[in-house]
Amino acid sequence: MNIHKIHHTAIICSNYEVSKTFYTDVLGLSVLAEVYREERQSYKLDLALNGEYVIELFSFPAPPARPSRPEAVGLRHIAFQVPDIEETLKCLDEKGVAYEPLRIDEFTGSRFTFIADPDGLPIEFYEVK
Repeated sequence: MNIHKIHHTAIICSNYEVSKTFYTDVLGLSVLAEVYREERQSYKLDLALNGEYVIELFSFPAPPARPSRPEAVGLRHIAFQVPDIEETLKCLDEKGVAYEPLRIDEFTGSRFTFIADPDGLPIEFYEVK
């Protein structure tokens, strides 16, 4: 097997416009492509971080809820690497985004926190200096 890297993470949202605003205006991801697929009544939004494709955001009519807490089986969270967690917290405060108290990774000593996207998907910010 010759895997190079993760290509993207696919997310199905309950409210397309709310999630699109969150991922672009709050997190600052840029739009690579956006299409509406009439046959599926679904939007597909390709989002990039620093020019690299990272998230595929979908909307579907009436998608079922997926349990995420407490620690449900499946994808746990998305983690973004940041150089300065304090700067990240300041940006989150400015945008009115609630975050969990800072934690310290017991193995690496790195600091991290979590927020939730509009559908409650956990998103981690992990400081790597």
